[in-house]
Amino acid sequence: MRPTYLPRLVDTLLEKCLAEMPAIMLIGPRACGKTTTATRYAATVLRLDAQRGSSALHADPDAALRNRAEPVLLDEWQELPSVMGAVKRAVDSERRPGRFLITGSARSNTDERLWPGTGRVVMLPMYPLTVAEQLGRPVRPFIDRVVAGESLHGDDAQPDLVEYLRLAVGGGFPEPALELGETGARRWLESYADQVALRDARSHGGEPDAGRLRRYLEAVAVNSAGTPQDRTIYEAAGIDRRTALAYERLLSDLMVVDHLPAWSTNRLKRLSRTPKRYLIDSGLLAGVLGVGIEDLLADGNLLGATLDTFVVAQLRAEAAVARTRYRLSHLRDQNGRREVDVIAELGGNRLVGIEVKAAGSVRHSDARHLVWLRDAMDDRFTAGVVLHTGPDTFELADRIVAAPISALWTERAEGG
Repeated sequence: MRPTYLPRLVDTLLEKCLAEMPAIMLIGPRACGKTTTATRYAATVLRLDAQRGSSALHADPDAALRNRAEPVLLDEWQELPSVMGAVKRAVDSERRPGRFLITGSARSNTDERLWPGTGRVVMLPMYPLTVAEQLGRPVRPFIDRVVAGESLHGDDAQPDLVEYLRLAVGGGFPEPALELGETGARRWLESYADQVALRDARSHGGEPDAGRLRRYLEAVAVNSAGTPQDRTIYEAAGIDRRTALAYERLLSDLMVVDHLPAWSTNRLKRLSRTPKRYLIDSGLLAGVLGVGIEDLLADGNLLGATLDTFVVAQLRAEAAVARTRYRLSHLRDQNGRREVDVIAELGGNRLVGIEVKAAGSVRHSDARHLVWLRDAMDDRFTAGVVLHTGPDTFELADRIVAAPISALWTERAEGG
């Protein structure tokens, strides 16, 4: 039986921020566990997606927030955006720490010119569970360990390709990953787009066509971790460019789709500027496409995309809490001859390059793009890692190693 609450990566950071700042917002895709985590820190819980919790806030938000036991949790703030004005006024009048904890499943209004939270609300991203979180392992973020030059060990269980795909297809949304069996989890993930994206689309004031939005999401899922032209996506979905742009904004806003920007430097020429699209979760990818492990094993391209999506989901979730501040991007030249799956951009123009291989053995040639990048960037290149589905960790070249994908959630004491 699993524990009542599995510690999340964001817990320690959230606790520290509440001790120093008046208002914290947890923002992430719906059903990733934000409310469960936030409720543990709240003295008062106001659910804005329930009539009972929001009626007073609709009538007089300033009065409704007054004289409440703090921290006050405002759950799903985007259901009543005007509440943020009341939070602004409350913080301006008394700026003591730990007053408000806010959760949201959409980026709506956070980038608008009149957004009242600037300088008052600190946003912390939260994503579906990593494998380390699911296993209850307090593992230090992977990039922190790479930068420190630590040996990257794999899990003692030595998962193979099928086991990695099982983890990827299961994904990180807490309910299907932790509480449901295989059939229930698959149904949950298959229905996520319809039950969440379309519902929230209407709360955004839009009325997307369910069939067309579903086809667009399927086209994105098929191309997850890829860099196809926009035209490829919207033609596959059978929609026009204008509709595709609207759907892209919607799914990005709802944090169902994410992008890795193209990395660039003045040391290298003719690099592609096209970002990589990702579904936020590899289990969601499998659910949207209705595929299982056998389907992935029969389709090499989709298998590679699923593993890439799975790995990036782990790194994305760790980015907000890692001691080493980093931003994820990718590298690809314009003719496609050279590419690096993931670039972790560090401070001081340093970088870590990561390749993901759906193979149990790695050859030196599998590191050729990382070697090229190392030679081009010289002192700015901190390390390169080829993550693979085999059990072994070994050096491929200067500052470049091969390591099992399970090193993402496995940490051993040096010398142990």
